[in-house]
Amino acid sequence: MFYLLLKHVILGPLLRLMFRPRIEGLEHVPDSGAAIVAGNHLSFSDHFLMPAIIKRRITFLAKAEYFTGPGIKGRLTAAFFRSAGQIPVDRSGKEAGQAAIREGLGVLRKGELLGIYPEGTRSHDGRLYKGKVGVAAMALKAQVPVVPCAMIGTFEAQPPGQKVPNLKRVTIRFGEPLDFSRYVGMDNEKAVLRAVTDEIMYAILGLSGQEYVDKYAAVVKAEEAAEAERERAAAGARERRKFPKLPLS
Repeated sequence: MFYLLLKHVILGPLLRLMFRPRIEGLEHVPDSGAAIVAGNHLSFSDHFLMPAIIKRRITFLAKAEYFTGPGIKGRLTAAFFRSAGQIPVDRSGKEAGQAAIREGLGVLRKGELLGIYPEGTRSHDGRLYKGKVGVAAMALKAQVPVVPCAMIGTFEAQPPGQKVPNLKRVTIRFGEPLDFSRYVGMDNEKAVLRAVTDEIMYAILGLSGQEYVDKYAAVVKAEEAAEAERERAAAGARERRKFPKLPLS
């Protein structure tokens, strides 16, 4: 009930007013039956914009940190995400990927829509990154179609770290469902999972027009953070050479 209230009365109308989304290809989202909607992830707003415009209820896998915040604010945030149809997934440890797959399959077995961001995290620079194979594993195990989706303009509307979105029009574009029935029974083969995932990412790329990076977003973020740390250390070393400590008399 609260999901419907958010979608049709509270959050949905507000998001439509703020972002005035152009919707393209919505007819590609099936009216019934299980399916995966796989999209790029550019902004915190993505979590709510897509559910607001899709006619059916859609459940997303969301990082567990949204559900474990301390204090009253944390409890309210957790309640909000659950009410908005989000399922918490722990992304740390060796079992994280399998836990996400189990949760996603549970949604699909009920004949519902599952939303997922194959990149695994928000893009920090607006580019599209290599997809993780969990989306392929779920599509093959559940034998469901995958609808590619592109969020366009949400990075500019609410870039990472910005709490209040800019009032900017965005586009949400859906592509034709991808059928992977030719791979049924091959969901444990790494090469097949990689091929299916790359096909999904290529479809998203065709819809979004983003620059593609054939590396995982989390890896690039870590590399850039390490490089920034090296630059800070080098700058500190230069300052120390420029102003050496005077010997004590």
